[in-house]
Amino acid sequence: MRYPVRFTPLFIAVAATMASSAHADEPAKEGFAEGSNLNLNARNYYINRNRLQRTDDNIEWGQGFLGIFQSGYTEGTVGFGVDAHAMLGLKLDGGGGTDGSSILPISDGHGKAPGAFSTAGGTLKMRAFDTELKAGDLFLTNPVIAGGDSRMLPQTFRGVSLTNHSFDGWLIEGGQASFTKPYNQSGHTRIGTSYGALADGDDSRHLNWAGVAWSGVEGLTSSLYASELKDIWNQYYYDLDYTWQLNDVISLNPGLHVYHTQDTGDALLGNIDNNTYSLHVTVGVGGHSVTAAYQRVNGNTPFDYISQGDSVYLDNSQQYSDFNGPNERSWKLKYAYDFAGVGVPGLNWAVSYSRGTLDLSKVDPDSQGYSNWYSAEGRNAKHWERDIDLKYVVQSGQAKDLAVRLQWATHRGSNGYGAIDTDTDEYRVIFDYPINVF
Repeated sequence: MRYPVRFTPLFIAVAATMASSAHADEPAKEGFAEGSNLNLNARNYYINRNRLQRTDDNIEWGQGFLGIFQSGYTEGTVGFGVDAHAMLGLKLDGGGGTDGSSILPISDGHGKAPGAFSTAGGTLKMRAFDTELKAGDLFLTNPVIAGGDSRMLPQTFRGVSLTNHSFDGWLIEGGQASFTKPYNQSGHTRIGTSYGALADGDDSRHLNWAGVAWSGVEGLTSSLYASELKDIWNQYYYDLDYTWQLNDVISLNPGLHVYHTQDTGDALLGNIDNNTYSLHVTVGVGGHSVTAAYQRVNGNTPFDYISQGDSVYLDNSQQYSDFNGPNERSWKLKYAYDFAGVGVPGLNWAVSYSRGTLDLSKVDPDSQGYSNWYSAEGRNAKHWERDIDLKYVVQSGQAKDLAVRLQWATHRGSNGYGAIDTDTDEYRVIFDYPINVF
């Protein structure tokens, strides 16, 4: 099983925030030069994934640099602009059989990743009234296609996107992407999936998507999206989230996320008929918050999504496991604290425990894409994960906005779960230093 190492939904990576403009509330400044900005981010990333039942641990350390330039728009009814970015990843440590965490490129066959890798890309854009059209290398963030930012450098997609903000409180968007630049590679590949195994020579040619997001009532948000990964699946998503501020201290936040995935076209991954949903309730009291979540996968294949992407908007998607196995039922308890209440703004801490039960015996052993999930002994497979997350963002001074994050995940399985994964301890240390050049 290939569980992605990913950030929790509470963490929005600096680089992705700088790159994404589709959800910006403020109108862009007029003028190609006047509306331009250049942002840099230096990310130092260490990961140590200790697989207790095997000897192939994943230990890598790297330094990444990301620069993003965004122009304004030329004046007039129809405005034109350009965006550009460049990335550089440097290996600080990794090799001798400890590679494979996806921070660095795949090794050269001798257990050693290359010393450096880099990439650059650009986007042409056009704006007319409340509509923006982009073509080129895109940073995308929505429930059906979101670029992964859980490693040293972010993922991008090559294609076109269209966004519209004509109606107050509404975002309408759509597009098509044919290639992706993985976060640990220099070049582009066809879009794949996180858990399905395509046969040699089989590729999806592109992913189409369209969606609407609404936030017309204070505290209430909802969105509806649809996507087609050509010859693999049609995927649909709906969410509803409400934050009710009872008073100045206490808040209540219930929420729902629903996915339906169905095979389409040539069905390169075989039969897929998967309904997955998660429910959560968060109670906030001052700087404290407690979350209870329940997640369910109805289907004999796992809930799947774009390879290396973050388009898994489910409550029980954790640092190591997504709790998205075939017929899986899982729950989570989480406690978080914001230390601003005791005079330390910028410091946040969270601890969570998740547990899931899944049925691997119902997986089709002849499935074109998911046969590796089958296990006759996995009818009542179980696993759990404990996560601890500590983050601090410097609030002032020369190092303002420097972010330090420490993460620890412990994952264990039983009752046949070992057929798809091993017991694992995972540690991560991440430093982000963003610089707003202009």
